Amino acid sequence: MRILVVEDDDRVARGLVTALRAASFDVQRVATAERALSAPPADVVLLDLGLPDADGIDLLRRLRERPQTAIIAVTARSEERDRVRGLRAGADDYVVKPFGVAELLARIDAVLRRTRTARAEPEREDPPLRAGRLTLDLNAREARAGDEPLPLTRKEFDLLRLLAERSPRVVARDQILDQVWGAAWEASSRTLDTHIASLRAKVGPTPRIRTVRGVGYVLDED
Repeated sequence: MRILVVEDDDRVARGLVTALRAASFDVQRVATAERALSAPPADVVLLDLGLPDADGIDLLRRLRERPQTAIIAVTARSEERDRVRGLRAGADDYVVKPFGVAELLARIDAVLRRTRTARAEPEREDPPLRAGRLTLDLNAREARAGDEPLPLTRKEFDLLRLLAERSPRVVARDQILDQVWGAAWEASSRTLDTHIASLRAKVGPTPRIRTVRGVGYVLDED
């Protein structure tokens, strides 16, 4: 599997490249947005959002145009608004520096596992999934609120699909982490909260994604 590391800090980049190559990944490192856009296709991009020659979010959106590439934002920007912005722009995951190598490898494995599963699934025509004013086209992986398309990331779509399929039942946090992320890492609780916040902003007030304190989330269709 090929990983593209987009990181302008030489020290951080050396550590990432060494760890990833030790895990048997084929790794290329670039330090600028220009080089990232001209690099050969990769299965996963680890993208630093603080690049010297371009806004990281703008680069993320351009890289997101490559549907077969998973993107993990790796950045020091830890505020919730930054995480939400990155996820809305198309990041499949968001890792805040400093982070542990074991956690990063687990997140990469989960992203690759979901990608392999999506590619291996046989083509079939599933009927649209409807929840209130929402319509989810499971074949095209597109969502609409009424007549308006919703620009969801892959994880947001999977999260909304799970909540819609289980509605009006509550879905526990552990179940969401297991089925959408594939593993329950210690840091994934905040990742889930960030995705829920981003999803609420895109879906709007109806149907409502309601928090059931201490349990999980439910999609209220009314």
